[in-house]
Amino acid sequence: MEFTSARLLFFHYPLPSPPILIWNLIIRTYCKLQNSSESFSLFRLLLNLDPLIRVHPDEYTFTFIVTSCAHQRSIVHGKIVHGLVVKNGLESNLYVGNSLINMYAVFKITDDAYKVFDKMTERDVFSWTSLVCGYANNGEMDQACEIFYKMPQRNDVSWAVIISGFAGNGRYMEVLVCLNEMFCAVEDKVRPNEAVLVCALSACANLGALEQGNWIHAYIMRNDILCSSNISTALIDMYAKCGRIDCARLIFNRIPRPDVHNFTSMISGLSYHGLGEDSLTVFNMMLDKKVNPNEVTIIGVLNACSHSGLVEEGSSIFYNMETLWGLKPQIEHYGCYVDLLGRAGYLEKALEVVKSMQIKPDIVIWRALLSACRIHRNIFLGNSIIDFIKQLNSAGPSGSEVLLSNLYASLGNWEKVSEVRKAMGQRKTQSDIGCSWIEVNGVVHEFRVADKLHPQILEVLDKLNELWIVLS
Repeated sequence: MEFTSARLLFFHYPLPSPPILIWNLIIRTYCKLQNSSESFSLFRLLLNLDPLIRVHPDEYTFTFIVTSCAHQRSIVHGKIVHGLVVKNGLESNLYVGNSLINMYAVFKITDDAYKVFDKMTERDVFSWTSLVCGYANNGEMDQACEIFYKMPQRNDVSWAVIISGFAGNGRYMEVLVCLNEMFCAVEDKVRPNEAVLVCALSACANLGALEQGNWIHAYIMRNDILCSSNISTALIDMYAKCGRIDCARLIFNRIPRPDVHNFTSMISGLSYHGLGEDSLTVFNMMLDKKVNPNEVTIIGVLNACSHSGLVEEGSSIFYNMETLWGLKPQIEHYGCYVDLLGRAGYLEKALEVVKSMQIKPDIVIWRALLSACRIHRNIFLGNSIIDFIKQLNSAGPSGSEVLLSNLYASLGNWEKVSEVRKAMGQRKTQSDIGCSWIEVNGVVHEFRVADKLHPQILEVLDKLNELWIVLS
């Protein structure tokens, strides 16, 4: 109501035009509302004022309008406004420069972001952090690190940006290394904020680093940090993925009013441990508390049903998700449901679901069905699915040949196994290099296939040889 009155007063301002301060206030308000069309209309109106009453935009005007450009779907508006910034000699201005860096970072145009940064005569921690964020969001973590370690001053947001960058790019070891550096960086005098703690817990979850996760949890408790919804969700996820579902339950049970994210994390955690009935119990508790599930919740509960053979319950949830909760099934939901039917042996029904999908089935769907054929040793259906997969993935290998090879092997058809593997060799089928982690005395060790770089690799190989002798 107050803004409507302010807008009315602005457009009835007596001649001459309102001073630039008033223009800036109204444009800034629209920027905060992320109403880009209105802020652009006002900006154009300002530029097209009659020369007799003309008011010139200043650095604040451009700061606000560039911020609006960052909310657009395209960089076109931003490029035009950047040109006006240069024309008005404001590119080196601290506030305008910061908003331009942030805008280019949002659109992942890191080269232009760096050019603006390089031309600025004055920079603050926001300038540096925005540039680091741009590189991190674009997956250019080496460049992000280079800028980060050159920063004359870093705050908690700077550390959160670089740590979340590592987490977002799947470099979980670096997340924990960076967290340790943060604690040791006495000159910065900062404590980890919520974003840092959530990323660190996520890294522990993905690495299976239980001791590190326990330490972070203890740090949260020791420093009386509020266990927000995000932190509670991350703790549940970490304990579940590190094998301590009992601890995950304790965290969940202590939340006074769990939200959809807390419920989803608990449901998924129970699913990891094959506790389908318990997962459904939590799901029903969620519904009883009038908390509506989201798309991820449904994926978690369908996975739980799949791993526990709860076909009737999973089918009911899948077919009612749109009617009851307004959630239209996506490709991931179809994948979970096909996996549920396939694991339970309902191969023909699973195939019918795939053929009747409203979304075009992708390679993951067909491979889930092929995997079910391997489990239930259905070679006829497996061969049919391979033909579909080849049509879908004619541009390159999919890894489905490995499943088909395993299917033939389970039936003892070694001639067909040899034939499939020979075809794979001729195409030089490639797949991602396998990688695993293990935590020993609080230190996470990473191993890749044929890895010879670990400092204790000779001891590891000796121990493997001992195990091989015992097993054989």
